Amino acid sequence: MTDSIMSKAATMEIPINSNGDTGTLPEDDSLEQDLQQVMVSGPNLNETSIVSGGYGGTAEGIIPTSSIKGPAVHYNAEFNKRIPVEGLGSNMHHSSSSSSMAADEATRGVAVEKLETMKKWGLNTYKCTKQIISERFGRGSRTVDLELEAQIEVLRDTKKKYENVLRLARALTNHFYNMVQTQHALGDTFADLSQKSPELRDEFGYNAETQKLLCKNGETLLGAVNFFVSSINTLVNKTMEDTLMTIKMYENARLEFDAYRSDLEELSLGPKDAVAMARIDTAQQQYQVQKDKYERLRSDVIIKLKFLEENKVKVMHKQLLLFHNAISAYFAGNQEQLEQTLKQFNIKLRPPGADKPSWLEEQ
Repeated sequence: MTDSIMSKAATMEIPINSNGDTGTLPEDDSLEQDLQQVMVSGPNLNETSIVSGGYGGTAEGIIPTSSIKGPAVHYNAEFNKRIPVEGLGSNMHHSSSSSSMAADEATRGVAVEKLETMKKWGLNTYKCTKQIISERFGRGSRTVDLELEAQIEVLRDTKKKYENVLRLARALTNHFYNMVQTQHALGDTFADLSQKSPELRDEFGYNAETQKLLCKNGETLLGAVNFFVSSINTLVNKTMEDTLMTIKMYENARLEFDAYRSDLEELSLGPKDAVAMARIDTAQQQYQVQKDKYERLRSDVIIKLKFLEENKVKVMHKQLLLFHNAISAYFAGNQEQLEQTLKQFNIKLRPPGADKPSWLEEQ
């Protein structure tokens, strides 16, 4: 008797009606008949329920199928799953969730891209730092172009000397400007005294005219010297500096090229298994990229050095001739030749007071 009851209890299941509530368990033999009838006839799809969520979900997740319009819910007996077809979701909810997913994907893509950039930068910095240390301690090899490096050293030395010329020319301009201003003030003083001292009118008058003439010639010479300083400044701080920036990029490319070359050589001396061969192929590709970059910048440096030398000779030939003729004419007292020198080099003097800002600019 006890075995019969335990066997019956072991085969019992808790039936669930259409609204998800558990029913009462009958204690007679009609239970087996009901179960057999359910197994034969199968569930009524119009009164079964679809449970959203996992096991143990709340009653809020239960959707009666009788309230769903559209295609029925298919029952997959092989996998014991209920598979809903179209019409269960809301179009608005699907649209908002799609846009949210797209935004998340975009953000994730940007983050991954930044991470990859930082990773490449860190790896490149490590390789270059290792190469620098190896070169400093004499354990690593470096690519050397003796002819090109000699030209670069000449350029750097030339730039230092031209910077010194520029500094001295600016100092000469400042001193000469102060002298011209002093001559101008002295001439005004002599002219004023010639009016107030009748007994020395002629003497003060002669000196006043002389100082005014020197002041005029001095302003003309200042125009020539300022043009000389401006041209030298452009040559040193723009043309030469641009070439030196390209040289700096070339030197960085040379360092990266040697770093990846050394890395490829180390990998080539190691084992030749599948993983190592994959790393060698990657290193070979990176080495080729750095080699192309190095050769391209090397070619740019050679071309710029050539054009810089030609431009330097042309500019300095003109400026040195201008400086010589202007200084010689001024100290020879040849006003006509001084003015002719400025016309020869198309130098236009600014009118007095042009350096001063207008009253509107001062506001």
